[in-house]
Amino acid sequence: MIELDLETVVPALQAGAVIAYPTEAVWGLGCDPANETAVLKLLALKQRPVEKGMILVAADPVQLEGWVRLEALAGERRQAVLDSWPGANTWIVPAGARAPRWITGQHTGIAVRVSAHPLVQALCTAWGGPLVSTSANLAGAPPARSREQLDPALLAQLDGLLDGTTGGLAQPTRIRVAATGQVLRD
Repeated sequence: MIELDLETVVPALQAGAVIAYPTEAVWGLGCDPANETAVLKLLALKQRPVEKGMILVAADPVQLEGWVRLEALAGERRQAVLDSWPGANTWIVPAGARAPRWITGQHTGIAVRVSAHPLVQALCTAWGGPLVSTSANLAGAPPARSREQLDPALLAQLDGLLDGTTGGLAQPTRIRVAATGQVLRD
């Protein structure tokens, strides 16, 4: 596993790397959401079925264009989503034409967040678009809240790590359905 920085992470991601990086509450795993091989590798590492779908994280709502259809939401629901960003708010939004099944899974929506975490923002800005963001743990295991808590067996299979600290939130981000506001994970 290679230590990455904001200059070396982009070519690694372009080459299909799966990386670890800190998010708002826990360490995350990420890769290029358009790269099916990279996403399937990440899912295999996590032992997570593709049917569950993935979360995408971005630095700005503009980075999500084509991945989601914010315009499909009623005006007040769309505004509630936009007003919550950047921040620790993940929304299930109707999927756009760029969102393949290896990202949406069995769903018609896609989970997305515009992060306020400075390193996640810098990462997505350097990358130039959204990245997959899922907790850095095997399915069913507790998420890592610090670099020291990352599973050594998982770390050994990663292509790189972007070091930093989490945003200090006590829980992973809340997930809500954008069309209704229904909370799926609080």
